[in-house]
Amino acid sequence: MELEVARMFGMAIAIGLGVLGPGIGIGMIVAKALESIGRNPEASGKITTSMYAGIAFTEALAIFALVIAFIIRFV
Repeated sequence: MELEVARMFGMAIAIGLGVLGPGIGIGMIVAKALESIGRNPEASGKITTSMYAGIAFTEALAIFALVIAFIIRFV
């Protein structure tokens, strides 16, 4: 039973710390995109497209953390 508790604890730490960085990163991406659109509204289309690409790449890191957490839990 102690091994099962350790696995659950490891999974919780892995996903908790693994989504912390991407969460901060996505917040910074959106903040800077909104600031850029505020300064230059004509470029909002290009800025929005780049913002979505950045969010997708940053979110991939959180998905990797989720995969690692499941590996810790079930292997």
